[in-house]
Amino acid sequence: MSLLPFFQWCEASAVGTAIRNSQWLFPVIEAVHLLGLALMGGVVLVVDMRLMGLGVRRKPVAALAREIEPWLIGTLIVMLTTGLLLYTSEPTKLYYNGAFWMKMWFLASAIIYTFTVRRTVLAADETRVSPAWKTLVALISITLWAGVGIGGRAIGFY
Repeated sequence: MSLLPFFQWCEASAVGTAIRNSQWLFPVIEAVHLLGLALMGGVVLVVDMRLMGLGVRRKPVAALAREIEPWLIGTLIVMLTTGLLLYTSEPTKLYYNGAFWMKMWFLASAIIYTFTVRRTVLAADETRVSPAWKTLVALISITLWAGVGIGGRAIGFY
């Protein structure tokens, strides 16, 4: 089953057409998307660096993660919403773009990982999780989210 008809339908949508035909909509949406990505990167790094024993040491990692989670969810919503809008402006082009599919793979993996494995380790009693395991979890998290950003940047060059 091909997704191409769905991508073509998205391209023909009123939203996609409006964004594509506007001189300012795409750049404004992209700017908000990139600001969301930057904020997401900061939120992920603060918690993952603490998970590795670096950075904000005055708070337990579970408390820090709880405090920052609204920012994580908020920036994720911003990124997904603006990303969907950007996608509707050129879905057929993206269908044939390998970097787009790489970004989608990293995005799905990062979201699943963040809200399953990483969340479980962050909530666990710090004495029950080895430093090596915490470091590995943090490095995988950073790698997955970096893959989202790198994949997004590569879309324009593929």
